[in-house]
Amino acid sequence: MSVLVGKDTRLLVQGITGSAGGFHARQMIEYGTRVVAGVTPGRGGEKFEGTVPVFDTVADAVKGTGANATVIFVPPPGAADAILEAFDAGLELVVCITEGVPVTDMLKVRRVLEGLKGKTRLVGPNCPGVITPGPKGVGCKIGIMPAHIHKPGNIAVVSRSGTLTYEAVGQLTASGVGQSTCIGIGGDPVGGMDFIDALELFQADPDTHGVILIGEIGGGAEERAATFIKEKMNKPVAGFIAGATAPEGKRMGHAGAIIAGGKGTAAEKIKALEAAGVRVAPTPSDMASTLAAMMAR
Repeated sequence: MSVLVGKDTRLLVQGITGSAGGFHARQMIEYGTRVVAGVTPGRGGEKFEGTVPVFDTVADAVKGTGANATVIFVPPPGAADAILEAFDAGLELVVCITEGVPVTDMLKVRRVLEGLKGKTRLVGPNCPGVITPGPKGVGCKIGIMPAHIHKPGNIAVVSRSGTLTYEAVGQLTASGVGQSTCIGIGGDPVGGMDFIDALELFQADPDTHGVILIGEIGGGAEERAATFIKEKMNKPVAGFIAGATAPEGKRMGHAGAIIAGGKGTAAEKIKALEAAGVRVAPTPSDMASTLAAMMAR
Protein backbone atom coordinates (compact mmCIF):
# COMPACT_ATOMS: atom_id res chain seq x y z
CA MET A 1 0.00 0.00 0.00
CA SER A 2 1.22 3.52 -0.72
CA VAL A 3 0.21 7.04 0.21
CA LEU A 4 -0.87 9.54 -2.48
CA VAL A 5 1.06 7.95 -5.37
CA GLY A 6 1.70 4.43 -6.64
CA LYS A 7 1.32 2.04 -9.55
CA ASP A 8 -2.15 3.35 -10.39
CA THR A 9 -1.02 6.98 -10.73
CA ARG A 10 -1.43 8.35 -14.26
CA LEU A 11 0.55 11.57 -14.39
CA LEU A 12 0.40 14.59 -16.64
CA VAL A 13 3.11 17.25 -16.63
CA GLN A 14 2.12 20.90 -16.94
CA GLY A 15 4.99 22.69 -18.63
CA ILE A 16 6.45 19.51 -20.14
CA THR A 17 8.04 21.33 -23.10
CA GLY A 18 10.01 23.71 -20.86
CA SER A 19 13.58 23.00 -19.79
CA ALA A 20 12.77 22.08 -16.17
CA GLY A 21 9.54 20.27 -17.01
CA GLY A 22 11.14 18.28 -19.79
CA PHE A 23 14.22 17.35 -17.77
CA HIS A 24 12.25 16.09 -14.79
CA ALA A 25 9.61 14.41 -16.96
CA ARG A 26 12.39 12.27 -18.41
CA GLN A 27 13.65 11.44 -14.94
CA MET A 28 10.16 10.43 -13.78
CA ILE A 29 9.61 8.27 -16.85
CA GLU A 30 12.98 6.60 -16.32
CA TYR A 31 12.00 5.81 -12.72
CA GLY A 32 8.85 4.10 -13.92
CA THR A 33 6.20 6.75 -13.26
CA ARG A 34 3.36 6.47 -15.76
CA VAL A 35 3.60 9.86 -17.48
CA VAL A 36 0.62 9.76 -19.80
CA ALA A 37 0.39 13.37 -20.99
CA GLY A 38 1.92 16.80 -21.05
CA VAL A 39 0.28 20.21 -21.23
CA THR A 40 1.66 23.32 -22.92
CA PRO A 41 -0.82 25.84 -24.41
CA GLY A 42 -0.23 26.16 -28.14
CA ARG A 43 1.74 22.92 -28.40
CA GLY A 44 -1.17 20.51 -28.56
CA GLY A 45 -0.69 17.62 -30.97
CA GLU A 46 3.04 17.30 -30.40
CA LYS A 47 4.71 14.28 -28.81
CA PHE A 48 7.21 14.62 -25.97
CA GLU A 49 10.15 12.25 -26.51
CA GLY A 50 8.14 10.84 -29.40
CA THR A 51 5.67 9.02 -27.15
CA VAL A 52 3.94 11.29 -24.61
CA PRO A 53 1.07 13.29 -26.17
CA VAL A 54 1.04 17.04 -25.49
CA PHE A 55 -2.27 18.87 -25.07
CA ASP A 56 -3.27 22.53 -25.01
CA THR A 57 -5.34 22.24 -21.81
CA VAL A 58 -5.47 20.07 -18.73
CA ALA A 59 -9.11 19.24 -19.40
CA ASP A 60 -8.21 17.86 -22.85
CA ALA A 61 -5.32 15.85 -21.36
CA VAL A 62 -7.52 14.29 -18.70
CA LYS A 63 -10.22 13.48 -21.23
CA GLY A 64 -7.74 12.00 -23.68
CA THR A 65 -5.59 9.95 -21.32
CA GLY A 66 -7.44 9.38 -18.04
CA ALA A 67 -4.74 11.19 -16.05
CA ASN A 68 -5.49 11.41 -12.32
CA ALA A 69 -2.52 13.47 -11.11
CA THR A 70 -0.44 16.40 -12.32
CA VAL A 71 2.92 17.97 -11.58
CA ILE A 72 3.41 21.66 -12.35
CA PHE A 73 6.58 23.19 -13.80
CA VAL A 74 5.01 26.49 -14.81
CA PRO A 75 6.85 29.80 -14.10
CA PRO A 76 5.69 31.71 -10.98
CA PRO A 77 3.39 34.26 -12.70
CA GLY A 78 1.28 31.46 -14.20
CA ALA A 79 1.64 28.75 -11.57
CA ALA A 80 -1.51 29.60 -9.61
CA ASP A 81 -3.61 29.56 -12.80
CA ALA A 82 -2.06 26.17 -13.63
CA ILE A 83 -3.13 24.86 -10.22
CA LEU A 84 -6.66 26.19 -10.67
CA GLU A 85 -6.86 24.62 -14.14
CA ALA A 86 -5.92 21.27 -12.58
CA PHE A 87 -8.62 21.73 -9.93
CA ASP A 88 -11.21 22.47 -12.63
CA ALA A 89 -10.24 19.27 -14.47
CA GLY A 90 -11.04 17.22 -11.36
CA LEU A 91 -7.58 15.76 -10.77
CA GLU A 92 -7.12 13.90 -7.49
CA LEU A 93 -3.55 15.06 -6.84
CA VAL A 94 -1.84 18.31 -7.82
CA VAL A 95 1.89 18.72 -7.09
CA CYS A 96 3.30 22.20 -7.70
CA ILE A 97 7.10 22.33 -7.83
CA THR A 98 7.33 26.01 -8.79
CA GLU A 99 9.18 28.31 -6.40
CA GLY A 100 8.32 31.99 -5.99
CA VAL A 101 4.55 31.82 -6.53
CA PRO A 102 3.10 35.12 -5.18
CA VAL A 103 1.39 34.74 -1.81
CA THR A 104 -1.63 36.72 -3.02
CA ASP A 105 -2.06 34.20 -5.84
CA MET A 106 -1.86 31.30 -3.40
CA LEU A 107 -4.50 32.87 -1.15
CA LYS A 108 -6.93 32.62 -4.09
CA VAL A 109 -5.86 29.02 -4.73
CA ARG A 110 -6.31 28.14 -1.06
CA ARG A 111 -9.84 29.53 -1.06
CA VAL A 112 -10.79 27.37 -4.04
CA LEU A 113 -9.05 24.32 -2.55
CA GLU A 114 -11.03 24.59 0.67
CA GLY A 115 -14.23 24.67 -1.38
CA LEU A 116 -13.32 21.32 -2.97
CA LYS A 117 -13.72 19.66 0.45
CA GLY A 118 -11.01 17.02 0.02
CA LYS A 119 -11.80 15.99 -3.56
CA THR A 120 -8.35 17.19 -4.64
CA ARG A 121 -5.06 17.25 -2.70
CA LEU A 122 -2.47 19.93 -3.38
CA VAL A 123 1.20 19.43 -2.50
CA GLY A 124 3.32 22.58 -2.62
CA PRO A 125 4.13 24.98 -4.12
CA ASN A 126 7.90 25.29 -3.71
CA CYS A 127 8.33 21.62 -2.90
CA PRO A 128 10.32 18.60 -4.14
CA GLY A 129 7.20 16.46 -4.62
CA VAL A 130 6.13 12.96 -3.56
CA ILE A 131 7.69 9.54 -4.03
CA THR A 132 6.67 5.98 -3.21
CA PRO A 133 9.91 4.05 -3.77
CA GLY A 134 9.78 0.79 -5.67
CA PRO A 135 10.77 -1.02 -8.86
CA LYS A 136 9.34 -0.06 -12.23
CA GLY A 137 5.65 -0.76 -12.38
CA VAL A 138 5.32 -0.39 -8.60
CA GLY A 139 7.13 2.76 -7.49
CA CYS A 140 6.10 6.26 -8.46
CA LYS A 141 8.05 9.51 -8.36
CA ILE A 142 6.36 12.88 -8.88
CA GLY A 143 8.82 15.72 -8.56
CA ILE A 144 12.51 16.55 -8.50
CA MET A 145 13.95 14.32 -5.77
CA PRO A 146 17.02 12.19 -6.63
CA ALA A 147 15.50 8.75 -7.16
CA HIS A 148 18.68 6.76 -6.54
CA ILE A 149 18.80 7.55 -2.81
CA HIS A 150 15.39 5.98 -2.14
CA LYS A 151 14.71 2.40 -1.09
CA PRO A 152 11.30 0.74 -0.61
CA GLY A 153 10.40 0.06 3.00
CA ASN A 154 8.26 1.11 5.94
CA ILE A 155 9.41 4.55 7.11
CA ALA A 156 7.62 7.70 5.96
CA VAL A 157 9.17 11.14 5.67
CA VAL A 158 7.31 14.47 5.65
CA SER A 159 9.22 17.71 5.43
CA ARG A 160 9.04 21.44 4.82
CA SER A 161 12.60 21.32 3.46
CA GLY A 162 13.52 19.59 0.23
CA THR A 163 17.22 19.32 1.03
CA LEU A 164 16.60 17.87 4.48
CA THR A 165 14.15 15.38 2.97
CA TYR A 166 17.01 14.05 0.86
CA GLU A 167 19.30 14.02 3.90
CA ALA A 168 16.83 11.96 5.96
CA VAL A 169 16.21 9.55 3.08
CA GLY A 170 19.93 9.19 2.44
CA GLN A 171 20.55 8.33 6.09
CA LEU A 172 17.72 5.79 6.14
CA THR A 173 18.87 4.07 2.95
CA ALA A 174 22.52 4.04 4.05
CA SER A 175 21.46 2.23 7.22
CA GLY A 176 19.43 -0.32 5.22
CA VAL A 177 16.04 1.16 6.09
CA GLY A 178 13.56 1.79 3.27
CA GLN A 179 10.77 4.30 2.90
CA SER A 180 7.04 3.86 2.33
CA THR A 181 6.25 7.36 1.00
CA CYS A 182 8.14 10.66 1.24
CA ILE A 183 6.24 13.95 0.97
CA GLY A 184 7.85 17.35 0.64
CA ILE A 185 5.09 19.77 1.62
CA GLY A 186 7.12 22.91 0.84
CA GLY A 187 8.08 25.91 2.93
CA ASP A 188 5.84 28.69 1.64
CA PRO A 189 3.46 30.42 4.09
CA VAL A 190 0.38 29.50 2.00
CA GLY A 191 0.15 26.11 0.35
CA GLY A 192 -1.67 22.82 0.18
CA MET A 193 -1.07 19.79 2.41
CA ASP A 194 0.38 20.40 5.85
CA PHE A 195 1.94 18.06 8.40
CA ILE A 196 -1.41 16.90 9.79
CA ASP A 197 -2.72 15.95 6.34
CA ALA A 198 0.35 13.77 5.78
CA LEU A 199 0.35 12.30 9.29
CA GLU A 200 -3.29 11.23 8.90
CA LEU A 201 -2.34 9.27 5.78
CA PHE A 202 0.71 7.71 7.43
CA GLN A 203 -1.26 6.72 10.52
CA ALA A 204 -3.84 4.95 8.33
CA ASP A 205 -1.23 3.20 6.15
CA PRO A 206 -0.43 -0.31 7.45
CA ASP A 207 2.85 -0.31 5.51
CA THR A 208 4.15 2.75 7.36
CA HIS A 209 5.69 1.77 10.69
CA GLY A 210 7.39 5.02 11.68
CA VAL A 211 7.73 8.65 10.58
CA ILE A 212 10.44 11.29 10.32
CA LEU A 213 8.96 14.82 10.49
CA ILE A 214 11.19 17.71 9.46
CA GLY A 215 10.07 21.21 10.31
CA GLU A 216 11.62 24.64 10.45
CA ILE A 217 11.16 27.98 12.14
CA GLY A 218 8.14 30.13 11.35
CA GLY A 219 4.42 29.55 11.53
CA GLY A 220 2.63 27.08 13.77
CA ALA A 221 2.44 23.93 11.63
CA GLU A 222 4.78 21.92 13.86
CA GLU A 223 2.85 22.81 17.02
CA ARG A 224 -0.40 21.72 15.37
CA ALA A 225 1.28 18.52 14.24
CA ALA A 226 2.42 17.88 17.82
CA THR A 227 -1.17 18.08 19.04
CA PHE A 228 -2.28 15.62 16.36
CA ILE A 229 0.54 13.19 17.17
CA LYS A 230 -0.28 13.27 20.87
CA GLU A 231 -4.00 12.71 20.33
CA LYS A 232 -4.18 10.50 17.23
CA MET A 233 -0.96 8.64 16.45
CA ASN A 234 0.39 5.37 17.84
CA LYS A 235 3.40 5.11 15.53
CA PRO A 236 6.85 6.41 16.51
CA VAL A 237 7.69 9.86 15.17
CA ALA A 238 11.18 11.37 15.17
CA GLY A 239 11.67 15.00 14.26
CA PHE A 240 14.11 17.74 13.44
CA ILE A 241 13.59 21.51 13.44
CA ALA A 242 15.80 23.62 11.21
CA GLY A 243 16.73 27.21 11.99
CA ALA A 244 17.55 27.03 15.70
CA THR A 245 20.16 29.80 15.39
CA ALA A 246 18.11 32.11 13.13
CA PRO A 247 17.82 35.74 14.34
CA GLU A 248 14.33 37.16 14.84
CA GLY A 249 12.83 38.89 11.81
CA LYS A 250 15.23 37.38 9.27
CA ARG A 251 13.79 35.04 6.67
CA MET A 252 15.86 31.90 6.31
CA GLY A 253 15.51 30.32 2.87
CA HIS A 254 11.79 29.63 2.64
CA ALA A 255 9.17 32.35 2.56
CA GLY A 256 7.48 30.85 5.62
CA ALA A 257 10.68 30.43 7.64
CA ILE A 258 10.67 33.61 9.70
CA ILE A 259 10.38 34.32 13.42
CA ALA A 260 8.17 37.28 14.22
CA GLY A 261 7.08 38.64 17.59
CA GLY A 262 8.90 35.85 19.37
CA LYS A 263 6.62 33.24 17.79
CA GLY A 264 7.61 30.34 15.55
CA THR A 265 10.95 29.71 17.23
CA ALA A 266 12.74 26.40 17.07
CA ALA A 267 12.65 26.13 20.87
CA GLU A 268 8.85 26.42 20.93
CA LYS A 269 8.46 23.79 18.25
CA ILE A 270 10.89 21.36 19.85
CA LYS A 271 9.15 21.76 23.21
CA ALA A 272 5.72 21.03 21.68
CA LEU A 273 6.96 17.98 19.76
CA GLU A 274 8.80 16.49 22.73
CA ALA A 275 5.71 16.98 24.91
CA ALA A 276 3.79 14.92 22.33
CA GLY A 277 6.27 12.04 22.55
CA VAL A 278 8.33 12.95 19.49
CA ARG A 279 12.07 12.48 19.90
CA VAL A 280 13.75 15.47 18.24
CA ALA A 281 17.18 14.90 16.68
CA PRO A 282 19.86 17.34 17.90
CA THR A 283 21.43 17.70 14.44
CA PRO A 284 20.43 16.86 10.85
CA SER A 285 22.88 13.95 10.81
CA ASP A 286 20.98 12.26 13.67
CA MET A 287 17.52 12.01 12.08
CA ALA A 288 17.57 8.35 11.04
CA SER A 289 19.42 7.16 14.17
CA THR A 290 16.94 9.01 16.39
CA LEU A 291 14.00 7.19 14.80
CA ALA A 292 15.90 3.87 14.89
CA ALA A 293 16.42 4.26 18.66
CA MET A 294 12.69 4.92 19.15
CA MET A 295 11.67 1.89 17.10
CA ALA A 296 14.17 -0.37 18.83
CA ARG A 297 12.70 0.63 22.15
